[in-house]
Amino acid sequence: MARWLQSFRRPPTVGTVGRTNTPAPGTGVPSRLTALRSTVAGIGTTLDEETTCVELTRVAAEQTRCTAAIVRPEAEDGEAEFVAVSGDRTLLPDLRWAAAAAAACRAGRGGHARRGSALCVPLVTGDERYGVLVCVRGDGAFAPADVAVLALLAERAASHIRHAREHDRMSRIVGDLQRALLAEPGRPHPNLDVAIRYLPVGQRALVGGDWCETVRLHFGRTLLVVGDVMGHGLEAAVDMTAYRSALRYIASADLPPHRVLRQLDDIASNEPERRPATCLIARVDPVRGQITLASAGHLPPAVIDGNGDTSLLPVPVGPPLGTGLGGYEPATFRIGGDETLLLFTDGLVEHRGEDIDQSLNRLARLRFTASEGVESVLDTVLAKLDARHAEDDVAVLASRLRHRPQPEEEGVAFAT
Repeated sequence: MARWLQSFRRPPTVGTVGRTNTPAPGTGVPSRLTALRSTVAGIGTTLDEETTCVELTRVAAEQTRCTAAIVRPEAEDGEAEFVAVSGDRTLLPDLRWAAAAAAACRAGRGGHARRGSALCVPLVTGDERYGVLVCVRGDGAFAPADVAVLALLAERAASHIRHAREHDRMSRIVGDLQRALLAEPGRPHPNLDVAIRYLPVGQRALVGGDWCETVRLHFGRTLLVVGDVMGHGLEAAVDMTAYRSALRYIASADLPPHRVLRQLDDIASNEPERRPATCLIARVDPVRGQITLASAGHLPPAVIDGNGDTSLLPVPVGPPLGTGLGGYEPATFRIGGDETLLLFTDGLVEHRGEDIDQSLNRLARLRFTASEGVESVLDTVLAKLDARHAEDDVAVLASRLRHRPQPEEEGVAFAT
């Protein structure tokens, strides 16, 4: 690297009075280093490995006037290939030689390799090796300054490739966790139709703190739950799992919703690392035709009546879970067989800079057809509120009383 820097130094110039003149501001080594720094910044602009490889070969070709490509170390003889080619592909050297250089890099033996006007520069950062940058000129070999530049670019790219692969690895882990957490929220009682949707925010987001749950209770009742843990990512998902596990345990005692919230709050407040969460619980009793709700800092549910009109239910709102404050109150409402109950997280309705009442009014203005089932209701809600472009994760649950079977059907319909 020192030899490369020396190539940028200009010899002193002698003025008319015999004094040594310093370079004018903005010229010489500082300006060239600034330009190179700006060039290097063009590599690794995304967390995508393929994009980083393309950026590397493009910058390498521009900086050293060459054709550049990459050969990966995982490629075996006969399967190797030049990828992310920038420049004249016909100038590239023998692939077997480049593949051998990549294999040597993978084995930890590879340094710079030359063959005529071709040069292989390892993509190495720390102990991680990702192949070789292959460069070739049609007008002669590379000067030491060019080799130093290419080594710097290759090291920069290798660092970003490492980050991209680590990000992909974590994304797969988080994705597997999310699918495991959301695949089966539970089984409602057969006399209740339930549909659930979960939409993570962003293109690369895979997991968040939003969740839905259903718990079958005695006497044909079902507990419907929607919650939202603060934050995103794996940490929020871990806390989401803890809240769901605690909920299932507490619900087995068949407590009313406000007492379930009180116990959840007690558990969470005794764990300092647990993130706060909002939660809305609805206990649906089809036999009595009623629902009992309790809220821990959560938005109110909506009800779609038999005419397709939407309204919000006024539920007393207590503190979020994890505060240790308690103070949750129940609210009971009648519900008919032609009405649909909608529970949701704030990502469905909220917009940055907009008052929450205005956001909820947008939902309350929605109209539905009387024949829509719960799956269709969710499709309509998500489409009309443009949930695919929401600013936060979205979890939404729709439920409706199922037509009660005749006595002769009951043995089949209610089989578990």
